[in-house]
Amino acid sequence: MLDSVAAALRLSPAERQHLHLIARGEAPTERHVPAPVGRSLRTLLDGMPLLPAYVIDFRFDVLAHNRAASALFGAAFGTAPGADNVARLLFADPDVHSTQLDWARIARETVGNLRTNLARHRDDQELLALIAELRSESPEFAAWWEDHTVEERAHGSKRIRHDLVGELAVCYDTMAALDGSDQWLVVVTPADATAEQGLRTLIAARTRSLAGPGLSSIVAQRRSAGVARRAASVGD
Repeated sequence: MLDSVAAALRLSPAERQHLHLIARGEAPTERHVPAPVGRSLRTLLDGMPLLPAYVIDFRFDVLAHNRAASALFGAAFGTAPGADNVARLLFADPDVHSTQLDWARIARETVGNLRTNLARHRDDQELLALIAELRSESPEFAAWWEDHTVEERAHGSKRIRHDLVGELAVCYDTMAALDGSDQWLVVVTPADATAEQGLRTLIAARTRSLAGPGLSSIVAQRRSAGVARRAASVGD
């Protein structure tokens, strides 16, 4: 009934929500508008080369990420099966469990966020399937799900242990795209000078691995080839 009124009056999503709050005292189930990550949001990701950042949806699927995120979380992050969902990574990947030094707190926050998202998307089959999978495979997830924690955390801090640079203290901030797409931009920032240097080291290593031999190496190879050719001609 109220949605019919909202449609007839051509109310915006915010106005529709306000109508439900006035009439029923609670917000309506949100309409999910599937959409690819926008061009401007991708530009923003690429414009932060020193800060790991990624975009997720209400299921915690990774929709896009920058090179700095790959440097911190691994080349498979956001692309390989099983590594394309942050909640699944936290609860199903032993390596992630061991490198997240504040795992219990971060994982519990994730459970609370998923329950909050389920309240807005009660009929989403993919979200329901993810929750059922994690309840079946993770005793911690199952226990925390039963305590009915509801949480929506926009920022915080955590510690990550990386094989190359050791322990990093970082902060994370989550910013919502207010366009009905239910997409969030998550940005990781260093909490101290040690973490800043560690992130720079990881990003530089990732850049070198993608760049290949580099210009100086190519020049050196060409010089060596030229010397070999001249030596051969002299010998002839």
